Amino acid sequence: MSTSLSTSLWSHIRTVQDFPKPGICFFDLTPLFMQSIAPLTDALIESIPAEQLAEVESFVAVEARGFVLASLLAQRTGKGLLLVRKAGKLPPPVIGVGYSLEYGMDRLEMSADVQAQKVIIVDDVLATGGTLKAVKQLMDKCQHTVLGASIFLDLPDLHADLGMNIWSVLDDKSKPQI
Repeated sequence: MSTSLSTSLWSHIRTVQDFPKPGICFFDLTPLFMQSIAPLTDALIESIPAEQLAEVESFVAVEARGFVLASLLAQRTGKGLLLVRKAGKLPPPVIGVGYSLEYGMDRLEMSADVQAQKVIIVDDVLATGGTLKAVKQLMDKCQHTVLGASIFLDLPDLHADLGMNIWSVLDDKSKPQI
């Protein structure tokens, strides 16, 4: 990706200190979504290797901002869209997995009626990797083949190797210094 595109994308990301709790730096993508979506979609597609893009059958959208990004990819490529939601948000039957957060436990679910497919997980920000690991576990439980994960913003210093391909548009090292 060109430096000018990276700078342009970063210019529409708002950094919020101490949100949602002290010590956390939240990257608000809402201003980016209010701009032209085409460059964002192009950057997501360009970050995924062509062979995986040709092979994928559906994009797995992780609640909530992952819904936006995965929808853009599915629409542009003509592929399917699978939703992963927090517990109790989808009608039964569902398959779910529990996972640990920094401040407790949570559960992710998806429809149990989906045939096994080749998928790419899509989410907005990769920090510690807890959610992404849980989604991968859920995909394995549902017998989907995970080709990798498309992440808009990767914070690589906060996570170890997650045991899958990670393709990102931006990382915190590419943020222009102001």
